[in-house]
Amino acid sequence: MDIDKVLQKLHIEELNDMQKKACVTILGSTDDVVILSPTGSGKTLAYLLPTAHLVDETTDRTQVLVVVPGRELALQSANVLKSMGCGVRAASCYGGRPAMEEHKTLKQVLPHVVFGTPGRLIDHLQKGNISPYSVRMLVIDEFDKCLEMGFHDEMARLVKLLPGLDRRVLLSATDAEEIPHFISLEHARHIDFLDTSAQVPERVTIYEVRSEMKDKLAELSRLLRSFGEASSIVFLNYRDGVERTADFLLREGFAVSLFHGGLEQKQREDAIYKFSNGSSNILVSTDLASRGLDIPDIDNIIHYHLPLSEDGYIHRVGRTARWEARGRTFFVLGPDEHMPEYVEGDITPYVIPDHLPSPAPPRMATIYIGKGKKDKISRGDILGFLCKKGHLKGDEIGRIDVNDRFAYAAIARHKLKEVLQNVRGEKIKGLKTVVEAVK
Repeated sequence: MDIDKVLQKLHIEELNDMQKKACVTILGSTDDVVILSPTGSGKTLAYLLPTAHLVDETTDRTQVLVVVPGRELALQSANVLKSMGCGVRAASCYGGRPAMEEHKTLKQVLPHVVFGTPGRLIDHLQKGNISPYSVRMLVIDEFDKCLEMGFHDEMARLVKLLPGLDRRVLLSATDAEEIPHFISLEHARHIDFLDTSAQVPERVTIYEVRSEMKDKLAELSRLLRSFGEASSIVFLNYRDGVERTADFLLREGFAVSLFHGGLEQKQREDAIYKFSNGSSNILVSTDLASRGLDIPDIDNIIHYHLPLSEDGYIHRVGRTARWEARGRTFFVLGPDEHMPEYVEGDITPYVIPDHLPSPAPPRMATIYIGKGKKDKISRGDILGFLCKKGHLKGDEIGRIDVNDRFAYAAIARHKLKEVLQNVRGEKIKGLKTVVEAVK
């Protein structure tokens, strides 16, 4: 695998120092590796690049299992590997959908790398859907969160089911006080890029917003309107608060995605998809969205409810200022609330202008295209179709995702009506198809 070509496909000019060291360490030794690096520093790519290089593509055996704490990270990590275009096949397994569907996918794809939650990976190993004998590497991503979510015993069982395991790679945004004995990392190489002197990156500006009312929704609305079309995550501590806040903002005219652990799997995936492709510019969520989501270019992090701990604060803020970007975080404080003592750095009062515009629509809109991989339709085919038939320019087309029988594409919102008119009745690769807006 040519890593330089992969980086070109991903539109990445150069790896950061942590990623370079991870690649050199994983490829240059047979030791176990522990990678400690802040949220948003690119740990997924740091382990996927060398791992994909080590995979034997000439066989149909599963050689690497990647343990993740939740379904969103499983899906996103698998998509990153697929987007690398390096010939390494991937599949993702997680709860919330029938295991039989995943069994069929595993038989069809014959993945070299499987991403999954601990319980679901154990289930497939015990049923023989994944051969335990061919797995040589175990990666545990967000290791600290896996422990925090109570997966200790499941991970211990998983390790016991892998007799041919040669290497382990652990990744975390915080330094776990003790690595459990089942990992056996006595001779592990440590890559530590945690900056213990900085609570959050210096690229993040901290603001406080004062609300005269205990119910802060009106002040939140004013704050969001002052941002224009910028992307923002509003964090709350409880699901019912998320529902209430999202309903209020929708009535106010904002484009909102709603996200918490009580939603059905498809609802959660749709919410993150619309937010990540720019079709909604506000995500209202519990702390479930503070980790395990790889969404670039988030401008603002808003603490409507105060974080329950310093770690919670750090992980929330880790959603912005990723890589070398800049970001802002806002504490919306009621009459009886005060800035948490653990917040370090300069805190600036944020003055909301008196005259504010209506809620800004998001930059992008999502369209549904009724053809997919099973129809021999690729991302390039859809890109060409939108340019040639839809008369769009390259910078008016965003994320394109092709599924088996359909595809989604993000396009510039101001071009939506025109594009739908232009492509009506047109064919893609000689096939008639439905093209419509996703609400």
